[in-house]
Amino acid sequence: MKDPRDIIKRPVITERTAGYMEDLKYVFEVDIRANKTEIKKAIEAIFNVKVSNVNTLRVPAKPKRYGRHFGYTPEWKKAFVTLAEGSKPLEFFESV
Repeated sequence: MKDPRDIIKRPVITERTAGYMEDLKYVFEVDIRANKTEIKKAIEAIFNVKVSNVNTLRVPAKPKRYGRHFGYTPEWKKAFVTLAEGSKPLEFFESV
């Protein structure tokens, strides 16, 4: 089995995702090869919570230019994780 910390890269914290956190929904950047079952097991192992639902989305690469040089941003995968009723909320800013 893969290490859970290799599957979950980082939380995605924006104004929109902060609104989701009130409903026990969290957004994470995950490994592009990870599937929903692996993501669910990794979240449960890292945060000791019960996950009820996982939705995933692949964010496509976008073309970017800097002067005459051009390239693409990397493609990445986003996971929307819904915690089960009665689960404790995740605390991302404990150590700040």
